[in-house]
Amino acid sequence: MEEQREALRKIITTLAMKNEEIQSFIYSLKQMLLNVEANSTKVQEDLEAEFQSLFSVLEELKEGMLMKIKQDRASRTYELQNQLAACTRALESSEELLETANQTLQAMDREDFPQAAKQIKDGVTMAPAFRLSLKAKVSDNMSHLMVDFAQERQMLQALKFLPVPSAPVIDLAESLVADNCVTLVWRMPDEDSKIDHYVLEYRRTNFEGPPRLKEDQPWMVIEGIRQTEYTLTAFMFRLDASTSHQNLRVDDLSVEWDAMGGKVQDIKAREKDGKGRTASPINSPARGTPSPKRMPSGRGGRDRFTAESYTVLGDTLIDGGEHYWEVRYEPDSKAFGVGVAYRSLGRFEQLGKTAASWCLHVNNWLQVSFTAKHANKVKVLDAPVPDCLGVHCDFHQGLLSFYNARTKQVLHTFKTRFTQPLLPAFTVWCGSFQVTTGLQVPSSVRCLQKRGSATSSSNTSLT
Repeated sequence: MEEQREALRKIITTLAMKNEEIQSFIYSLKQMLLNVEANSTKVQEDLEAEFQSLFSVLEELKEGMLMKIKQDRASRTYELQNQLAACTRALESSEELLETANQTLQAMDREDFPQAAKQIKDGVTMAPAFRLSLKAKVSDNMSHLMVDFAQERQMLQALKFLPVPSAPVIDLAESLVADNCVTLVWRMPDEDSKIDHYVLEYRRTNFEGPPRLKEDQPWMVIEGIRQTEYTLTAFMFRLDASTSHQNLRVDDLSVEWDAMGGKVQDIKAREKDGKGRTASPINSPARGTPSPKRMPSGRGGRDRFTAESYTVLGDTLIDGGEHYWEVRYEPDSKAFGVGVAYRSLGRFEQLGKTAASWCLHVNNWLQVSFTAKHANKVKVLDAPVPDCLGVHCDFHQGLLSFYNARTKQVLHTFKTRFTQPLLPAFTVWCGSFQVTTGLQVPSSVRCLQKRGSATSSSNTSLT
C-alpha cells in the first residue's frame, strides 16, 4: 500500500510538472500566433508601400505576392492552431486525470483503491500530455517575405521576393598558408552581378574543436574587398609604454635610455599635448576593432619594471603559430637584450636571469660579450655581433631562434616547451633600439629551422 501511495505521489508530481510545461508552451504558441499576425502585417504593409509607386505596372504581380504571404500566414496559423488545440485538449485531459488521482488518494481506505490506482497509472501512461511535442511546428518569423524593390524597378517582369546572395565557397585548393601569411581564395556558387564587395571576418584561435562564439573574442573585420581573394599578413605588435622602466623613453617602436627618467618626462609632455600614448588607436584594417591578443594597459602610477631591470615588453601575446620580428640597436649602447618573456616576469628581474625569459644579450661595458641567457645560465656566442637581429618564435614547436637579420646566419636557438603565452621583450642601458614588426617569416629562416632543429644549439647547452 505504501509503495502504491509513493508511486501515486510521483505520478501527481510528474503530472503537475507536465501541466506547467504545457501551460508555458500554450502561452508560447499564443504569442507566436500574435507574432505571426504582427509580422505578416508588417511585411504586407512594406510590400504595399513598395507597390504604391509602381501600381500601374505591378498590380498583377502584387496580387500574386500578397497571395503568397496570405498562404504562408494561413499555413502557419493552421499549424499553430492545430497544435494549440491539441495542447489544450491534452491539458484538460491531464487536469481531469490529476483531479481523479487526488480524489483516489483521499479515499485510499476503500477496498477498490489498488484497482483505482492501477487505472490511474494506466491512464497516465496513455495520457496525450506525454505524447505531445512541445516544439512549435512552424516559426513565427516572416522575414523571408520581406521586399525591397529599389534595384528591381527596371526588372518588373522578373520580380520576386527579396533575393539573398549565396554564401561564398572557399577554394581550398587555391588558398595558401605560407611565410606567416594566409591567402584566402573564394568563389560564388552562382554568378551574381549585383555583388559590390565582400566582407571578411577573422580572429586568431589556437583551439582544437568547434569554432568559438563571436563573443568569446573580438573579431577583426575587413570591408570593401573587391576581389575574390585576400591575404592576411604577419605578426604585428607595438612596444607597451606602460610596461617600460622609468628610464626608457618609448615612442611607438623606438626606445631610448634616458638617465633623467625619460618615461616620466615623456608621459608628462604627451599629456600636456593631449597625445597620450595609451589613447592612440591601433592601426588596423579592422574598423578600429582591437586585436584579441592586445594586452590591457598597465597599472596606472606604477612602473612595470624598476631598479636595474631596464625592460619594456611588446603589447601583443604570442600563444601559437610562427612569428618573426627584427630589432636594430645603437652599436654604442652599453648593454642591450632582445628575447621573449612570460607575463609573470618580475618587475625587478632582468631578461635571461629567470626561468620566465629567454634572450640574446650584448654587453659593451668594460668588456665586450655576446651571450644567450635563460634561467641565469649563460652561453657565450662565437659570432660577430650584428647591428640588426632577427627573432623567430615557433610557439608550438618550442623554438626561439636568433639570426643575423642581414645574412640570416643562425646565432642561437633555444629549444624548450612554452607553458604560457609569451610577450616580445627588450632591454637597453645607455643606448637605444628600434623594432620592425609585421614581417613575414623569411623562407631562408624556415629552411634553416628545419635543418637546424636537431642541432646542439639549445638551452641545454647553457652553462
